[in-house]
Amino acid sequence: MSDQQANVIALATALAQLLASPPAAPEPAPVLPQAVADSPALMSIPDAAKVLGLSRSSAYRYANSGELPTKRIGGRVYVVRAQLTNFLATDRTQENPAA
Repeated sequence: MSDQQANVIALATALAQLLASPPAAPEPAPVLPQAVADSPALMSIPDAAKVLGLSRSSAYRYANSGELPTKRIGGRVYVVRAQLTNFLATDRTQENPAA
């Protein structure tokens, strides 16, 4: 048996094993905390800060950076509850390492 034939057999065996293994379960969708789920569809930034457990200044900082999903209506800026899942799922522990 040549090396090429051995490689083809090894590849076919590996492929058969992959196809025989059960598929990986999909990750469950993130669930909004109850306080967020019960909040209005649009919230002021200070109200969103209270619901999220953030300081008012942190909420404004996240909104200004675009991380906190906002919508401008007239002259006011609102936080969009339906888009908070991505914000809550993001790990912010490594964003601002100590200098």
